[in-house]
Amino acid sequence: MGYADDLFDLTDRVVLVTGGSRGLGREMAFAAAECGADVVIASRDLESCVMTSEEIAASTGRTAFPYQVHVGRWEQLDGLVDAAYDRFGKVDVLINNAGMSPLYDGLTGVTEKLFDAVLNLNLKGPFRLSSLLGERMVADGGGSIINVSSTGSLRPDPHMLPYAAAKAGLNALTEGLAKAYGPTVRVNTLMAGPFLTDVSKAWGLEDDEVNRFAGSALRRPGQPSEIVGAALYLASDASSFTTGSTLRADGGIP
Repeated sequence: MGYADDLFDLTDRVVLVTGGSRGLGREMAFAAAECGADVVIASRDLESCVMTSEEIAASTGRTAFPYQVHVGRWEQLDGLVDAAYDRFGKVDVLINNAGMSPLYDGLTGVTEKLFDAVLNLNLKGPFRLSSLLGERMVADGGGSIINVSSTGSLRPDPHMLPYAAAKAGLNALTEGLAKAYGPTVRVNTLMAGPFLTDVSKAWGLEDDEVNRFAGSALRRPGQPSEIVGAALYLASDASSFTTGSTLRADGGIP
C-alpha cells in the first residue's frame, strides 16, 4: 500500500454506523468498507439496511451486517451492541450518525412529542450507545467514536431549534466522553454543514441556492461523498492524536 493507504487503513476493523442505510451514513459506511472494514448498518428501516449491506458486500468484498434498531429508544441499544459483538467479536469505530429534524409550523407548533423524539434520537441515543460501546472499547484496548453533529448547533435557526439544541448537547458529550474513555478511546465531533441528502432536499435546500449560500466560503451545499475524507480521518489512525475535537465539514460557513 502507499503511504496514504496505510495511514487511512481500516483493514479488519469493525465500524458501526447508525443511520447507515442512506445519506451521509451510507457514504461513510461504503467508505469504511472500501478501506478494509467490516460494517454494521443500523437504522429503523430493515429493508433499507439489508439492501445497503448487500450493495456494500458486493462492491467491496467486506462483510456488512444489517440491524434494525430505533436509536432513540434506550432499551433497544443493548441489543444492537450485543448483536454486533456476537457477529464480529468487537466494534472498533462507532459513528453516531442517525438523526432527524422534522419541520414544524412556528415554535408554538412544536409539540412535546416532537421535541422529545428529536432529543431522543439526536442526543439520548448517542449517549447510551457511546456509553455501552465506549466501555467495551476500553476493555478491548481502544477505538474511535464519531458524533455527527451540525453547524446548526453553533448557528441555530428558528425552524430547527430542537435539533440545534440536541446537536449542541452532542458537542458537549464529545468532550466529556473523550475524557471518560481516554487515553485508549478517541471521541470526536464531525460537524456537518448543508449536504444534499434526500432529507435536506425535502427541506428545499436546493431552492434559491445562490442567495442561501452566498455567505459561505464555497458558496454551495456539499455532496454526500464529500463527508468521506473527514470521516475516514477520524475513524483511522490518521487522527491518533485527535480527541475531544470538532472537525467542521460545512463549506466554510462563517
